[in-house]
Amino acid sequence: MNIDHYTYRVTWSSEDDEYIGQCAEFPSLSWLASAPEAALSGIRKVIAQVIEDMAATGEAAPTPFSERRYSGEFRVRVPPSVHRTLAIQAAEQQVSLNRLVSAKLAG
Repeated sequence: MNIDHYTYRVTWSSEDDEYIGQCAEFPSLSWLASAPEAALSGIRKVIAQVIEDMAATGEAAPTPFSERRYSGEFRVRVPPSVHRTLAIQAAEQQVSLNRLVSAKLAG
């Protein structure tokens, strides 16, 4: 598994007074460092070690988000009152309900 394909993020942690490196595919793992570059380097090393350990025990590593296939469809349940409000907004804007909701999610 190529660790470059995983989704990394570095943010400032006020609580820790350091940068925190994280990987979306491994949400329980993180790395703290005084510089953002060190936080990224640290979490990448952790992920590499975890994947190596998983392979050694025959465990499958998660597929990176960048390699997953997405259909572009998902179902969302909302209260009837929200559905009605959205349907009215779509009609007023002369767009489909799907287009209205897509625009709201993207915005």
